[in-house]
Amino acid sequence: QVQLVESGGGSVQAGDSLELSCAASGNLFSYYFMGWFRRAPGKEREFVAAMRWSGAGTMYADTMKGRFTITRDYGSKRVYLHMPSLKPEDTAVYYCAVDRSPDRLVAAKAPGLYDYWGQGTQVTVSS
Repeated sequence: QVQLVESGGGSVQAGDSLELSCAASGNLFSYYFMGWFRRAPGKEREFVAAMRWSGAGTMYADTMKGRFTITRDYGSKRVYLHMPSLKPEDTAVYYCAVDRSPDRLVAAKAPGLYDYWGQGTQVTVSS
């Protein structure tokens, strides 16, 4: 069993930066994928980025590539999403998730393939 708790969200102005944090508890295996998703008002939950707990296999949504950065700190069991230069369209609830499948060759983008979820943290970007 893995528990996830996100933090770091808030209300910011366009152009500001935020760093989201996901604190994980429980056993994490190196092959687990740690993912970030977001759900904007009135939209489906969408993939943002993911990486293996080992630090390998980083993948970004095409629309996020070059904008956001996913990192993890092995010692504190935290995964981060660094979000510089935020835009109003980045407004969403951001979720941390874990895919524990041992057979995944690359990060999954479908939310249904992730096994554990945090409660989410709200990010609101005003223009």
